[in-house]
Amino acid sequence: MVSGSSANLSHDFKGAVALVTGSGRGLGRMIAEALLAGGAAVALHDINEEAPAQYGESASLTALAREFSRRGGKSVAVTGDITKEADIAAMVKKIEGTLGPISILVNCAGGDIGAAGGKPSPNGALDISLEDAMTVLNRNFIGTMLVCRAVVPSMAARNKGTVVNFGSLNGHVGVSPEVVYGCAKAAVIHYTRCLALEMRTHGVRVNAISPGPTTTARFLATRKTDPDKMDGVSLERYATPAEITNVVAFLASDQSGFISGQVLRVDGGMTLFAA
Repeated sequence: MVSGSSANLSHDFKGAVALVTGSGRGLGRMIAEALLAGGAAVALHDINEEAPAQYGESASLTALAREFSRRGGKSVAVTGDITKEADIAAMVKKIEGTLGPISILVNCAGGDIGAAGGKPSPNGALDISLEDAMTVLNRNFIGTMLVCRAVVPSMAARNKGTVVNFGSLNGHVGVSPEVVYGCAKAAVIHYTRCLALEMRTHGVRVNAISPGPTTTARFLATRKTDPDKMDGVSLERYATPAEITNVVAFLASDQSGFISGQVLRVDGGMTLFAA
């Protein structure tokens, strides 16, 4: 485990029901743990049961939900493809039937993953295949939008709820490669603003974060890392998962009760510009 990976669990989520997409592993899992520790009932989600085992984080999604429940909280596992409305509807029905209406939604699922799995190749502005481009857009922007469409109307009807979407630094600056991924995350960021505008009169808050490179198990297993950026006083380093998780927990909590339509770049100052 990376140094400093334990989240600050000071927020009160008692009575809340949270859905964290992509929470079988990595940042999603840590966010779910933080919400659970604060008193929320938590729905764990991934595309299939086996996803948590890919990088050795749990035997299965159901096993992880049982582990969470043994800690004294309430947790349920749901699987499904967030690009498919029928899958999302089935997930929401199971969550509401087991835990109650969803009051916290964290859209963490996504990633620069092509049609065949793994990163698209080629992955530039002009040479990425249309199939890969559509897959990346669907996994990030369309998936986030579809989950919001399934969950947020109930929040609006109850005048209660908060949404945290995941952008990326790639959605704020020009990049190459990962161009379509950056465009998809830029769409998520602007969708966050638009949905926040529509939800103002309902008291439902919608925000986003754009994290910098973070030392999740997947990050450490799938790319060459710079030892000088693993820790230290300098902010020219990788983020720990806790540093991202704590910001999500803040945005999901009542302590950010008058914050909506905002995007926090949690990157140690990697991107510094007035926008």
